[in-house]
Amino acid sequence: MKYVDVDGIYQKVPLDKIPWNSGMPPDALVELVHSGKVQPCKTIDLGCGAGNYAIYLAVEGFEVTGIDSSPTAIKIATENAQKRGVRCRFIVADLLGDLHEVKETFEFGYDWELLHHIFPEDRKKYVENVYNLLKPGAKYLSVCFSEKDPHFGGSGKFRKTQLGTVLYFSSESEIRDLFSPYFAIKELKPIEINTKFASHYVIYSFSKRC
Repeated sequence: MKYVDVDGIYQKVPLDKIPWNSGMPPDALVELVHSGKVQPCKTIDLGCGAGNYAIYLAVEGFEVTGIDSSPTAIKIATENAQKRGVRCRFIVADLLGDLHEVKETFEFGYDWELLHHIFPEDRKKYVENVYNLLKPGAKYLSVCFSEKDPHFGGSGKFRKTQLGTVLYFSSESEIRDLFSPYFAIKELKPIEINTKFASHYVIYSFSKRC
C-alpha cells in the first residue's frame, strides 16, 4: 500500500480544510506543559505540519525543531513562526528515512496524530528513528487513532479519509509492543480528543527513552 502525497495536500487544500491542521494546541499537550511533567527544553515536533504546536511550545519557552516530509508544510510553518515573532527551526525530513538532516538530539519529542499515518510494516523504523533523535531519559508523547474509533468507515484497521489518505487504527497492545523495547511507558491509555471536525478515540502514550 502506497502513502498519499501529503505535500500535494498542503499545496492544493486550504489549511482550514485540512483536518489535522488546528491553530489550538491539544489539551493533552497543554496539560503536560502546565502540570510540569514536561518542562521547557530542546524539543522535536515529529510531523510538525504547519507548525502550530511547535509555535505554542516556543511561546512557552521551549527550544523547538519541527520536521515534516512536506516542503510546503515547512514553508508555511516557517512563515507562521515569523508572523508570530517566535523562534522555531523547521526542517524538511522523512521520518522513515535516515534523518541525516537532523544533526542533534532532544529532551522531549512528540507526534500528535502522526503515527496513524504510518503503516505497521514501517513503524519499527519510525520508532527507531525517534529513539535515535532523543537523548537517554528524554520524554516522548505519541497520540494516534484507536481501533475503537468509529470514524472513516467503521471497524477496519485500514481506513480511507475524504482527503484520500489511508490511516491505520491501532490497538493498545500494538502500541505497547511497538514502544516497549525502546521506551519505559509511563502512561498508555485511551482518551477522547476533539479535533476540527469531530471527536475521536485515540491511544495516548507518554514514555521515557531507555
